[in-house]
Amino acid sequence: MPKAVVLGAAGGIGQPLSLLLKANPLVTELGLYDIVNTPGVAADLSHINTQSKVNGFLPADDGLEKALTGADVVVIPAGVPRKPGMTRDDLFKINAGIVRDLATGIAKTSPKAFILVISNPVNSTVPIVAEVLKKHGVFDPKRLFGVTTLDVVRASTFVAEKLGDPSLAASVTVPVIGGHSGVTIVPLLSQSSHPLPDSFATSELEALTFRVQFGGDEVVKAKDGAGSATLSMAFAGAEFAAKILRAIKGESGITAPTYVNLTSDPSGAEALKKELGKEIDYFSSVVELGSNGVSKILPLGKVTDYERGLINAALPELASNIDKGVSFIAGPKL
Repeated sequence: MPKAVVLGAAGGIGQPLSLLLKANPLVTELGLYDIVNTPGVAADLSHINTQSKVNGFLPADDGLEKALTGADVVVIPAGVPRKPGMTRDDLFKINAGIVRDLATGIAKTSPKAFILVISNPVNSTVPIVAEVLKKHGVFDPKRLFGVTTLDVVRASTFVAEKLGDPSLAASVTVPVIGGHSGVTIVPLLSQSSHPLPDSFATSELEALTFRVQFGGDEVVKAKDGAGSATLSMAFAGAEFAAKILRAIKGESGITAPTYVNLTSDPSGAEALKKELGKEIDYFSSVVELGSNGVSKILPLGKVTDYERGLINAALPELASNIDKGVSFIAGPKL
């Protein structure tokens, strides 16, 4: 049975994420790592009466290596949260080095693990992880994922609210493609499992799209400088991790939008790039998961003219984000 590891386990996302993973019956061992407080978080979680054994590690005494040894799934929420007025570029300057160093540890200790990147900005941090793994000769694009599930969770919640029945939130499914920041987030509302009414005005569609794209700003503003989207992100991260764990176990037919390197499925990528009309190395689209990670990259399907405009607006920004991550590793030597 799988060992899950959380890197950044003592933080605002890391603690609730670790709790949710501790409650997942598919996890038999949980390794926690952070620069502070991890032994305490592990001790607290270890009192919960589920099967998984929990250990917490700090940087001293090769803590990162110990946490990662034997890892099957590694989830990375490490980094600083976004604060009011902070752009994702500001986040990049701080979080890029953190993610680089953690990726180096993964490359050396658990290169076969499935890596789930939450650390923002995901559009850039996933390429950073990939470039580190490439430098160590252990890159497998099928096993690297950017977690964009929060965008999907938000879209489902907001659509259910618009339909006047919040109880539908758990059953509404809206594909969200592109990337994981601002205009790169493209909710395909026309493909919602619960269609919006025909009377839905263009202004309402634009407002709903904007809310999905910039929902994180709502939380940052509401917390008034005290943090960003931590609880909802932890929930979304645990939801995606659960799908990976089910796929590892052999369950078939599991799909989810996720930000991946398109070489993970060359044939699916070729079809996707034709739909996009652009060459790009990373993109979030609906992916079928298998026991080895990415099984298939699924096509976008029919999109509206409005959604096509959103995709066209997303692609240049996404390409710039990807280049920023790749360039960050191209400079320094590991």
